[in-house]
Amino acid sequence: MNHRNRLIVAFILSTVLARAANFAQAKSSKGKLEVAKEAPALIDGKPVDIYKLSNGHGIEVRAMSYGGIILELRAPDKNGKSDDIVLGFDNLDQYTTNNPHFGGIIGRYANRIANGTFTLDGVKYALPKNNGPNTLHGGLRGFDKVFWQASSFQNHHGVGVVFKYTSKDGEEGFPGNLQATVTYTLTEKNELIFDYEATTDKATPINFTQHTYFNLAGEGTGNILGHVLTLNADHFTPTDGTLIPTGEIRSVQGTPLDFSKPVAIGARINDKYEPLVLANGYDHNFIINGSGNGLKFAARVTEPTSGRVLQVYTTEPGIQVYSGNFLDGTLTGKHGHVYRQRDGMALETQHYPDSPNHPEFPSTILRPGRTFHSRTVYQFSTEK
Repeated sequence: MNHRNRLIVAFILSTVLARAANFAQAKSSKGKLEVAKEAPALIDGKPVDIYKLSNGHGIEVRAMSYGGIILELRAPDKNGKSDDIVLGFDNLDQYTTNNPHFGGIIGRYANRIANGTFTLDGVKYALPKNNGPNTLHGGLRGFDKVFWQASSFQNHHGVGVVFKYTSKDGEEGFPGNLQATVTYTLTEKNELIFDYEATTDKATPINFTQHTYFNLAGEGTGNILGHVLTLNADHFTPTDGTLIPTGEIRSVQGTPLDFSKPVAIGARINDKYEPLVLANGYDHNFIINGSGNGLKFAARVTEPTSGRVLQVYTTEPGIQVYSGNFLDGTLTGKHGHVYRQRDGMALETQHYPDSPNHPEFPSTILRPGRTFHSRTVYQFSTEK
């Protein structure tokens, strides 16, 4: 074999070996992403599917087909120590009684609708009132209290679970047979992605969100007042005493709701500013800066002790920041932990509260022949 042929053979051999190494690395990398279905469980005597997602980088998510509820979300701290960073219960049946929407899919309409009524195309609809005079998070039996069909998947984007549910015409007072699909995807980039999709056979208001309560220091470690929050929001929607928007769009500048720069959640939470007093803390819809239908940066939360960071991106126009104001010490959560006021916080990406009664707000009406799409991304990381 002459020198030229030796070079050709060597080149071919090196190419084959490189491709084999790349294939092995890709296969190994893909192997880090896992989705597993756990042993069957029961809620109210009905079977429930539970899935565990893991990405090989310390992020693990457990979610179930009842309510699409996230039961556990584990993430490493700055030293690599893994903790569960979401509130919830050990006993699955607890999610059916006295549950403040821990970890669930919220619908048909997230947040509040004033006086449990709205008028659409000249027809007035009445909804069950479950929050004083108002309807909250879909009514008495919202989407976090129904059994979804669930199936797992693995693709080049990540691993996840697809939840499907048909909300029948008239359910909780809402019009139209609504076909809802919510997909949870965990990626190698430490992203937990929520994709919402829906179609209907009658015009209906819809507003989806995910209602996980976070404590980045670890579930059961105390309050979230030391968490540092940044919001990409220059305005918010003030409310009345029942937390229904007045219709005003108000600047956050110079108020305790200004998180345009990083501020500890507890720094101003007790200020005598009327919107704070009315909500007993933070429970406000912030209008995310930016236009268009693409993903926009919405929020960043850091927890100094653990170094954990949560960043939120969304296609939604608003984000409801809730500081666990109504956790009152009467709930016993995981590992016997008693949940007290401000022991967890929710970052609910969504349209504005009571939009069906506010034509000046971005519309939440879905009509036949149209498909609703929305995406929110939770991205986890650490900093020293």
